[in-house]
Amino acid sequence: MITSKNIDYRSVIEASGALIVVEGVDDVFFGEFVKIKTGTGDTRHGQVLEVHESRAVIQVFEGTKGVDVKDTAVRFTGETIKFGVSKEILGRVFGGTGQPLDDGMEIVPDERKDINGAPINPTAREYPREFIQTGISTIDGMNTLVRGQKLPIFSGAGLPHNNLAAQIARQAAVKGQGEEFAVVFCAMGITAEEANFFVHEFEDTGAIERSVLFINLADDPAIERIILPRMALTAAEYLAFDLDMHVLVVLTDMTNYAEALREIAAAREEVPGRRGYPGYMYTDLASIYERAGRIFGKEGSITQIPILTMPDDDITHPIPDLTGYITEGQIVLSRDLHRRGIYPPVDVLPCLSRLMKHGIGPERTREDHDDVSNQMYSAYAEGKDFRELIAVVGEEALTDRDKLYLQFTDLFENELVTQAEHEDRSIDDTLNLGWKLMSTLPKEDLKRIKEAFIETHYGNH
Repeated sequence: MITSKNIDYRSVIEASGALIVVEGVDDVFFGEFVKIKTGTGDTRHGQVLEVHESRAVIQVFEGTKGVDVKDTAVRFTGETIKFGVSKEILGRVFGGTGQPLDDGMEIVPDERKDINGAPINPTAREYPREFIQTGISTIDGMNTLVRGQKLPIFSGAGLPHNNLAAQIARQAAVKGQGEEFAVVFCAMGITAEEANFFVHEFEDTGAIERSVLFINLADDPAIERIILPRMALTAAEYLAFDLDMHVLVVLTDMTNYAEALREIAAAREEVPGRRGYPGYMYTDLASIYERAGRIFGKEGSITQIPILTMPDDDITHPIPDLTGYITEGQIVLSRDLHRRGIYPPVDVLPCLSRLMKHGIGPERTREDHDDVSNQMYSAYAEGKDFRELIAVVGEEALTDRDKLYLQFTDLFENELVTQAEHEDRSIDDTLNLGWKLMSTLPKEDLKRIKEAFIETHYGNH
């Protein structure tokens, strides 16, 4: 029987950029996977972006260069894009269409899953509570990451967010006996040099064994940047909810993703929204970010760290602005700290982890964690105020107490914020270092810490 799904349509009427238009189609749906055979015998692949009556607009992954509309045949498969999953994906590197980029064998999948995922009933979500240790003091101590959270990193062009992303992926671990932990690392629109950096970092440290890497280069088709994070999250959902693993998903750079979204929207001649981005960008970003979380009755979890470079370091730009609405906090990198040679250049004061208080404390981190974090925030903020005051009145106008807080601010940045790229600090190391710095302040000033903790830790580290 001949159906619409085994017909080769030779009714391509237009090819422009990465789009082709086919007319006279029947029973075609949005997001459908398409196979395209050119007049030279090449097979290309695409996805339906728009259907209107009997006409379909298709995004061609490999582009339309060399396509002659008269000799091109299009076949609609009746399926969405799927990714083959099995435990063998661990330790592998994949490209933008799901093909292996390493020298390993082809994956024999246990199952092929729709990359768009399945919606999670909100009532099935379990509240995130368990601590994830990244080994980075400014995150673990001050803006704690918990299982199931989505905590983005807001960076800027030229800042070391790639180094920080690789460090988090290498060092991240969950506390607990016998719990399997995996990292899904998704890099979109990066250079070949950056791709080599990430692959070598994972291979040289052995982290590749528990990781799945997805890489899309800057000169790859823009549509792959739309597909790649969904493919990565499909792999994460399989590891988390089928294999009961705790999975950390690192997505970099979401700005490249949003730019690809704008490029495709412009090619479709859609009405632009803020700064030319499509009006549905909020919904589109949410369809990625909301695939993090925990589910009742499932042992595994998905935690997300999306990384985005803010154009012109503007935190009000639509990409960080909308990301901030959807996610549960942010880690902000500072160009000023970077210029002063501080790594990682995390600007602690504008950072926030909205779920932190539910993931710290006795049996999770340490009973004094919340008090230590609050007191260091307070002291650091006061010291930064004095640093700005010096520019107006000079250091001579400061009191001895003011100078202690100024000294604390320098120590905080040079000892707690600063750490080596391969330095993995435990949460105890971070909190003990915090006590060491706070012991330079008068004991009576530690008003945010319980007296029992002061008696135990003040001056003892």
